[in-house]
Amino acid sequence: MRITAVEPLVLGTGWRNLIFIKVRTDEGVVGIGECSLENREEGVLGYLSGAVRRHVIGSDPFNIEDLWTRMYRNEFWRGGVIATTVMSGIEIACWDIVGKVVGQPLWRLLGGLCHEKIKAYANAWYDVERKPEVFGKRVKIVLDKGYKALKVDPFGPGGMEISREEKVRSVELVAAIREAVGPDVEIFVEMHGRFSAAIAIEIARMLEPYRPGWIEEPCPPDDIPSLRKVADHVNVPVAAGERYFTRYGFREVLESKAPDIIQPDIIHAGGILEMKKIAAMADVCSIMVAPHNSNGPVCTMASLHFDFCTANIQVQECCDDFSEALVREAVPGCQTPRDGYFYPPDRPGLGVELNEDLIKKHPYQEKFFNMWDDDWHMRAFRKQCAD
Repeated sequence: MRITAVEPLVLGTGWRNLIFIKVRTDEGVVGIGECSLENREEGVLGYLSGAVRRHVIGSDPFNIEDLWTRMYRNEFWRGGVIATTVMSGIEIACWDIVGKVVGQPLWRLLGGLCHEKIKAYANAWYDVERKPEVFGKRVKIVLDKGYKALKVDPFGPGGMEISREEKVRSVELVAAIREAVGPDVEIFVEMHGRFSAAIAIEIARMLEPYRPGWIEEPCPPDDIPSLRKVADHVNVPVAAGERYFTRYGFREVLESKAPDIIQPDIIHAGGILEMKKIAAMADVCSIMVAPHNSNGPVCTMASLHFDFCTANIQVQECCDDFSEALVREAVPGCQTPRDGYFYPPDRPGLGVELNEDLIKKHPYQEKFFNMWDDDWHMRAFRKQCAD
């Protein structure tokens, strides 16, 4: 079996463009992958075209390790999020082909079942004004869908430092969420790499009464010493990792012992096998894995197959329940949580297909996701959430 073509399909949505791919073979088996990367769509599509010509066409889709190595090692400029996103999407599509050929879901081929169910946490639900009473009301939609965990970025567009007024306002938003959801729902607080170590520490201490499950990316992702400083001075778990790529990119942060939880993204970090390697490195350090996923349903399904065959999984992020209906309709077979949990997929391969007719009706849209804008969360999420 040989790969004959790779076809990208771009779905324009209210928040971002999703890039799906179809990897075709000479035996008629087609694999599905995802290469979504907000604000970098043009780069992904351009790099995909070149990588396919240089490395993918003519390759055996079963020789996944060899293909990945050639795409990474044989390029002079190694890595970078555009390259690793393309590599991830192709790698996932190859696994989809393998699963379809042998008639098994991917988790069975990657070590077998480690969990009966995986807790999900909701994101992209808070498309409302940053007022405590509004956040407290809005979070009910998360409870109504059965989630037992959620994530929120309450900080607006602030960076490095924010005013005392904004610190209090942000903490009040979390307090309102805690009051609304009760003591048993987990609340993860996203900081999006905004703060200096000193400000992150101060805010984390203000948040402690509301028992956050973690603070996420408190400092810029390339400032590991500051991340270590935060971890040394707060009494809540620290999570990071969505902006590190491949096992080589995770080495320094894991050696620092700064994060309690790492959050590699399966369509950016290098794909399924690379995620297994990163998780094994984390396991040696007694660090849990909570895969990042603000992408589309193909990423969700790839993440689930990885989750169910990996021992040190804590929780899985999901935005799909708060996306426009067309996002789920574009990927028949995608799974959403039931009563706050995911369950093992049972179809061969990833278990999904693409609704190409629907995708063609919603082409690429010019978008710019800028978290430094005022009320960025409302512009990003408002077209996705459904009351």
